[in-house]
Amino acid sequence: MPVNRVNQQEWIVSHLKFETKVDTLSYKTISLNKATVNKEWVIVDATDQILGRLASKVALVLRGKHKPGYTPHVDCGDNVIVINAEKVRLTGNKWKGKLYIRHTGYPGGQRIQTAADILKKFPERLMEKSVKGMLPKNSLGSKLFTNLYVFVGADHDKAAQQPKFINLDNIR
Repeated sequence: MPVNRVNQQEWIVSHLKFETKVDTLSYKTISLNKATVNKEWVIVDATDQILGRLASKVALVLRGKHKPGYTPHVDCGDNVIVINAEKVRLTGNKWKGKLYIRHTGYPGGQRIQTAADILKKFPERLMEKSVKGMLPKNSLGSKLFTNLYVFVGADHDKAAQQPKFINLDNIR
């Protein structure tokens, strides 16, 4: 005996009705603000780390994307201290082939430096340039960049903040 299509739909609808209502407050999206953000101080050791991979993880921590309460328009990341910046690695022929170009603002004022030149003069700038390029290009990115502290050697002057060492391999 063929089943009447209308009766079948009525049966489905009547059996799918829920008698309990869903609590709408249980699934509200939480947005952090300046007052509710929990900022921490962390130390990252750059010894024998590849520059680009390290910089992308540091930018992620600065941004706060590793935290469950990440809010895109708020500075909810941690303060990051990078030590041993002079011991960072570059793969391939990038020590001589990677060029950093800047301009003085005067005619003919274009200046070109290799990664090896920058490491020789200012080892911390290599790390700073890499991380800055991975942050947003707006006022929030400028604010996030002020939370980065890069030091040559293992000593730093941020001991009063009681920073903790983190392993960036565990952060995705």
